[in-house]
Amino acid sequence: MKAFMTMMAASVALTMGAATASATDLEVTHWWTSGGEAAAVKVLAKAFDATGNHWVDGAIAGSGGTARPIMISRITGGDPMGATQFNHGRQAEELIDAGLMRDLESVAEKDHWRQIIRPKSLLDSCTYKGKIYCVPVNIHSNQWLWLSKAAFDKAGVAMPKTWDDFVAAGPALRKAGLQPLALGGQPWQTVLLFDDLVLGVGGKDLYMKVYKDKDAKVAAGPDMAKIFAAADEARKLAKGSDVQDWNQATNMVITGKAGGQMMGDWAQGEFQLAGQVAGKDYVCLPGLGMNDYITTNGDAFYFPKLSDKAKSKAQEVLAETILDPKTQVAFNLKKGSLPVRGDVDLNAANECMKKGLAILDKGHVLPSVEQLISADTQKQKEDLFSQFFANMSMTPEAAQKRFAEIISTAD
Repeated sequence: MKAFMTMMAASVALTMGAATASATDLEVTHWWTSGGEAAAVKVLAKAFDATGNHWVDGAIAGSGGTARPIMISRITGGDPMGATQFNHGRQAEELIDAGLMRDLESVAEKDHWRQIIRPKSLLDSCTYKGKIYCVPVNIHSNQWLWLSKAAFDKAGVAMPKTWDDFVAAGPALRKAGLQPLALGGQPWQTVLLFDDLVLGVGGKDLYMKVYKDKDAKVAAGPDMAKIFAAADEARKLAKGSDVQDWNQATNMVITGKAGGQMMGDWAQGEFQLAGQVAGKDYVCLPGLGMNDYITTNGDAFYFPKLSDKAKSKAQEVLAETILDPKTQVAFNLKKGSLPVRGDVDLNAANECMKKGLAILDKGHVLPSVEQLISADTQKQKEDLFSQFFANMSMTPEAAQKRFAEIISTAD
């Protein structure tokens, strides 16, 4: 413990010392605008400001699908910010190829990122053509079913332990005047739900064959037909969920108006902000309660090339600040995600975070879909599932046929 505290103190001192000589304002763009997300952003801003620099907040309302095009347009248009949030994966490849993003190799080597960041796949997703271009800030996993104790008490049915239990409880929730499944109207939410079913209901092998191997035959086969049948059940349970944003859907669960929501672990930040206690007011089921595999992705910060030397130095300080042990703990407790460092103190973790850590410790983690397929393929999926969830006349069979076509040309 003494060595750990010494390491923390040295890390903070190094960061603050490096910043003093060239303190400056640095604009940071991101799409963290929900209550829980905004609380987490304040942690990063406060830590960066403590270095003598100043975080200029560039929040963009809406999801990543709304924010990313704006961020990319600014970078390609010659008006780059100091740092910008993207997800790990392939979202910045074209910007890197265009020579618009700086690599972080010197910082990564100095601070031993390859030794302290886990799982290894996160840093791999920040690495392009042998160089590191982003700093991971957290570990997010998508495969969570969030359940309202108040809703199930009102419906008079037992709290589900699996996705199948949840489906079976749907009629009782409807009869009690409740929304069974809360689902926002943004395309990425329907894709997240579907992909959760692929891994949760279909299992590890099916998930990897479809998204890693891009096996179109498997995508068109009987195992995937079961997933489309489950997606059909999900869209029926979600019918009447008249909200747009993911956090609005989460609020339906928090307030007991909906039985549950399939959403990533960032939803936990909203429960925490509302003062709810995991295991008492709400229940979380990783892997939808069907298995204990989750995908790991998360948020990362990329740094456009800047001509201003002071701001370029501040970029390095921000990267160091993000990975500071103390910052990692404080940020992720607010965000509902897991730290990317394996050497931090998580005694304050709640029940849901501990479930995620236990899975991480087992090594039962897989790369996210965004790490396995291109943004173009993901956009085709979004178009398909937006139509599938909006148009009940589209059959599961027709949707699966189109899905197999998308996988057959996926890159």
